[in-house]
Amino acid sequence: MDKFKGLGVAMVTPFNKEGQVDYNALKNLTEHLISNGVDYLVVMGTTGENPTLSADEQKRILDQVISVNEKRKPIVFGVGGNNTLALAYKLSSMSFDGIDGILSVSPYYNKPNQEGIYQHYMRLADSSGAPLIIYNVPGRTGSLIQADTTLRISEHENIIATKEASGSLDVCMEILRNKSDDFMVISGDDNYTLPYISLGMSGVISVIGNAYPKSFSQMVHYALDGNMENARYLHYKLLPLMNAIFLDGNPGGIKIVLKELGITEEYMRMPLHPVKKEVRKLLQDLVSDFKP
Repeated sequence: MDKFKGLGVAMVTPFNKEGQVDYNALKNLTEHLISNGVDYLVVMGTTGENPTLSADEQKRILDQVISVNEKRKPIVFGVGGNNTLALAYKLSSMSFDGIDGILSVSPYYNKPNQEGIYQHYMRLADSSGAPLIIYNVPGRTGSLIQADTTLRISEHENIIATKEASGSLDVCMEILRNKSDDFMVISGDDNYTLPYISLGMSGVISVIGNAYPKSFSQMVHYALDGNMENARYLHYKLLPLMNAIFLDGNPGGIKIVLKELGITEEYMRMPLHPVKKEVRKLLQDLVSDFKP
């Protein structure tokens, strides 16, 4: 449980101008995160552009992060989709060496009802060799995992947490109010992390943490320790950046910030497209003005 408390970062996948994975930049990003206060790494979430990466590329990316990490931080690997049986087979047949948890998004596009979502996670949990984290993000999937469904799912011994990006305070509070002590609720929204922690969440899986892991980690841990004055200071300091990186799509915004900081280039794979010029200018100005 404590492995996934605090700041997890949903890592971007760096690409070069030709659209190939930039493994040198990935190495640098991994070291940047590990050396600046993250509590765990999340590989192949949506921020990592996993829908446009082949299975071989995903495995090579994961292997590189595991190699650079050298077991210094826990690693969560994203395995999600809308074909339950195919996912269950993948989880039952893959190696979990170097993997501490699985992040799995609720099925998208085919929009199962609540019982379908429940049965989907039961099948995955039975098949996985590592603990599962639910990912509730209706803005991407087209369906909400309702609070009572999450609570039912949480009863499975191999499901340890939910990443909540529902945007619904009511859903989050209902889960937090009724969950067992051994089930964690993790924020999936950077800008809501501070208020969510005050309600009982255990931390965040973050996007802005790619660029400013030290400052955001400090904010998260101040909040977890009850030091709300310092947490609020850092929250409001980071808030303009947290909001701006999502103005024209993710990970387009955070990749501009990473380029400005000299960590990775900004290239993405189609169908993603670079952010609008006015958003680029705003992000560049915010990076220039931000003093960690």
